[in-house]
Order: sequence, then C-alpha cells, then structure tokens
Amino acid sequence: MKIMSTYSLRAGCVPEAANRFISGKGTPPAGITLLGRWHKSDSSGGYALYETDDPAKLFEFAASWSDVLELHSHLVVEDDVAGPALAKIYGGK
Repeated sequence: MKIMSTYSLRAGCVPEAANRFISGKGTPPAGITLLGRWHKSDSSGGYALYETDDPAKLFEFAASWSDVLELHSHLVVEDDVAGPALAKIYGGK
C-alpha cells in the first residue's frame, strides 16, 4: 500500500529536525520504501510518499519524529485503481 504523509515543523524544532535529517534518520527502516520526498520551499514542511505492507512500521517511524514534526498520513491509490473502482460504483451514470 502507498501512504502519502504531510509534515509541518513544530515551532522551534527546525535545528533538531535538520540535524536528524542530515544524520540519516530520515531514511525509513526496512519494510518501508520511500518513493519520494518533497520539501516546501519555505522550509515549513513537506510531503513523503511511502510504500509498505506493514502500517505498524510506518506508525513507529512517524512516532520517532512526532516531537519535531506534526505528521498526517493518508492511504492513497493511483488512477489505475481509482478508475475501475469508480466505474464499478458509478458505471456510466
């Protein structure tokens, strides 16, 4: 499954978050694949797209950042999945 996470830096936490990221702690553990990460140009936060079959691992990874980031994660599907599902429900209506 693919999960899109958005994050915002908590007030006063930029130095700590930057140090963790630079030291490699932004790399997810085994069992989670980082498909892409994008940073807002104002350094206020960003987006990360993960793939995993173990949401508990993603929860643990997110929790390790929760003191410096406000995180929101959403299960996402691509067009090739959404289209057939919509056709099945609304099929030509």
